[in-house]
Amino acid sequence: MDPTTDNAGSSDGARSSLEALRTEISKAVVGQDPAVTGLVVALLCRGHVLLEGVPGVAKTLLVRALAASLELDTKRVQFTPDLMPSDVTGSLVYDARSTEFSFQPGPVFTNLLLADEINRTPPKTQSSLLEAMEERQVTVDGTPRPLPDPFLVAATQNPVEYEGTYPLPEAQLDRFLLKLTVPLPAREDEIAVLQRHAEGFNPRDLRAAGVRPVATAADLEAARSAVAKTAVSPEIAAYVVDVCRATRESPSLTLGVSPRGATALLSTARAWAWLTGRDYVIPDDVKALALPTLRHRVQLRPEAEMEGVTADSVITAILNHVPVPR
Repeated sequence: MDPTTDNAGSSDGARSSLEALRTEISKAVVGQDPAVTGLVVALLCRGHVLLEGVPGVAKTLLVRALAASLELDTKRVQFTPDLMPSDVTGSLVYDARSTEFSFQPGPVFTNLLLADEINRTPPKTQSSLLEAMEERQVTVDGTPRPLPDPFLVAATQNPVEYEGTYPLPEAQLDRFLLKLTVPLPAREDEIAVLQRHAEGFNPRDLRAAGVRPVATAADLEAARSAVAKTAVSPEIAAYVVDVCRATRESPSLTLGVSPRGATALLSTARAWAWLTGRDYVIPDDVKALALPTLRHRVQLRPEAEMEGVTADSVITAILNHVPVPR
């Protein structure tokens, strides 16, 4: 068998499996296609996702449906003001029988960690995830312990103006590959949600709703290998850099996108190009992923915020201004 043909076949099969994820998730969640796509992109890029929206728009259900559609281990942590770092990472526990301390792993030792309402816990506990998200390991008592692969943190948060929230520090925001906004559904989608509930849909029982695993860890690994081979021309790389540098020069921002953000945008654009069936990146791929990849990596000036300027509007204006390679 020609290995080139075999690789192409496995790549196409992996793409089909990941596209099927969107269909499975839609059995539980109505009308949130951009957020679903963002979660799939994050899986391909080994990145983490921050989902923001008001309570009741199915943020948690979205992540649970993703977990149910994958043959991966998943755990959920409800972040509260009294949650301690060791409640997330694990701790040393004294064993009276052996008279020794042994490590008891926390819920972070999983493939998909749902960090629910992450901004309701103080910064000390929020920061307990930093090492896990960046280094894929947890250090307790000086001993590093590797996390499983794949490892993805999908965190939900309420908008910062809601009572009882702690803003995430910039260092932690930068660890999230994507920030996805989960809006209130359109009227037609909300009617569909109510009809499903009237017909007996139970969001706590996704198996009864017909959600089944449609992708495996092997599919994910094959997809990641294919994404890594997606071609990026020098012109596209320069375009990504120009977009990110323009944020650093914007009069509306006090903080622009760092080089880490530029590499993140390149990664997400490659994943999106592969998902849409191409083995090369075009400027439209960069534009499609610019908002979710960059919106949490910039800071508005207070006077711009008072005038109603948003991070999304600044990035959109930059995309309209920066010359597109031909």
